[in-house]
Amino acid sequence: MLNLVLFGPPGAGKGTQSNLLIDKYNLVHLSTGDILRGEIAEGTELGLEAKALMDRGDLVPDEVVIGMISSKLDNNPNANGFIFDGFPRTSEQATTLDNMLSEKGTSIAAMLSLQVEDEELIRRLLSRGKDSGRADDQDENIIANRINEYNNKTAPLKEYYSAQNKLSEIEGDGTVEDIAEKLNDVIDTL
Repeated sequence: MLNLVLFGPPGAGKGTQSNLLIDKYNLVHLSTGDILRGEIAEGTELGLEAKALMDRGDLVPDEVVIGMISSKLDNNPNANGFIFDGFPRTSEQATTLDNMLSEKGTSIAAMLSLQVEDEELIRRLLSRGKDSGRADDQDENIIANRINEYNNKTAPLKEYYSAQNKLSEIEGDGTVEDIAEKLNDVIDTL
């Protein structure tokens, strides 16, 4: 089973690249952002709680995210693999994910970390906000907070996967196709 963690700050291109990887390798996409936005659109209690946090640029609590991911794994027992987009974000989540996957007889094959400069991230997110209508992509202060959250709380997760020899850092600048080719080159060596 090919299980990948696609990693990078907000605006690095994880969603775009996830779609390409899903098609090429026939993976199930587990995007916490998409799951949360679905809950928000449905107006569920979880969605309302998550929306308030996301609108401030804060992270949704671990127990909420972990519960959603576990459910998705259970609902796809015959998958070729999963691409984790937006999860895990902390070493604790990574440990929990490793334990869940181990119970299911599988593991993470690699963390693919997209590297993009902060200024480029802000530019990309503001541009995306014009098209998507997402409030969290339209306010530069919220974007800066999201990037700071990533740099302070999430980026250290790379050390977790590096210690397992599963980290591959990929330059996230360039065309969508160039970045996809770099990702495919890494995956094809697994």
